[in-house]
Amino acid sequence: MENKKIEIQYFEASSLAELTENDAFLVAKAREASLNAWAPYSKFNVGAAILLDNDEIILGNNQENAAYPSGLCAERVALFSANANYPESVVKTIAITAFNSKGLIKEAAKPCGACRQAILEAEVRFNQPIRLILDGANSIIIMEGIKNLLPLSFDKNDLD
Repeated sequence: MENKKIEIQYFEASSLAELTENDAFLVAKAREASLNAWAPYSKFNVGAAILLDNDEIILGNNQENAAYPSGLCAERVALFSANANYPESVVKTIAITAFNSKGLIKEAAKPCGACRQAILEAEVRFNQPIRLILDGANSIIIMEGIKNLLPLSFDKNDLD
């Protein structure tokens, strides 16, 4: 048996001031989207903002339901909306943020496993990595491609 190591690459900023104007704007849009989240049970409001290659920005937020599995995460709300309304447009960047009862969460917001898989599917669909901006009060992480968060991913090629 051979021991192997997986490494991920990312950039880390400590505030919006360290981001480019465009990235800071996209994070601000994700924060804005989180204000409209429907999260009466968890009180954990998540917002996502997607930049498409046609320069459209698509917003999404989490939508909870008393029957928990029936809700949907902000990332998938935004991705599915983008695919429904702009089916030929490539997702270039997605910014993700979250607020709890104390305000903006401290560490960078990270997508759940189901959202990571949905982001991977969007990358495979257009054969292009998606830039991720994961927002938090103490840390903003920027990475190229979901495989940095989902290194041993399962995609259509595994179905052959």
